Amino acid sequence: MSDNQQEIYDTAKEVLETLLSMMGLKASIFPSDEFTTTDDDGVLTSVGLNIEGEDLGILIGRRGQTMVSLQYVVRLIVSHKMQVQLPIVLDVEGYKQRRCEGLRSLAERLAEQVKNRKVPFTMEPMTAFERRIIHVTLADHPDVITESIGFGDGRKVVITPKTLPQN
Repeated sequence: MSDNQQEIYDTAKEVLETLLSMMGLKASIFPSDEFTTTDDDGVLTSVGLNIEGEDLGILIGRRGQTMVSLQYVVRLIVSHKMQVQLPIVLDVEGYKQRRCEGLRSLAERLAEQVKNRKVPFTMEPMTAFERRIIHVTLADHPDVITESIGFGDGRKVVITPKTLPQN
């Protein structure tokens, strides 16, 4: 990691530690290899942080909404302090990582169902992050395509066979 990248990581960690302290939560923060990414030139494209501790379910919230909100606040503060626009991805006790693995598995199973039945399947509403997991997982699938439909919190992924049967 370059000095600038380390500085961004350190700032994000410091901001998060301060916020958690203000909430009265005791937790440790570690880098998340799953969500820290770089481009082909080795330039940091996102910073991933995993929060670990006891009884941190309050940080996850219903369907991960509290975690998403905390992530947004940390990103705003870091971008203001560092004058850099960089995605910061928070995970609590590996919740997001497990959710990603589950979504990948679900996407593969649903793609097989759609392929066999030749009928589109509309998933439940998801966050942008979750929809992206589905799209990326099935991007190279030979038999199905994906698209997002709807607006706001109601956006869903539709998995459609590449060739629909003729009526």
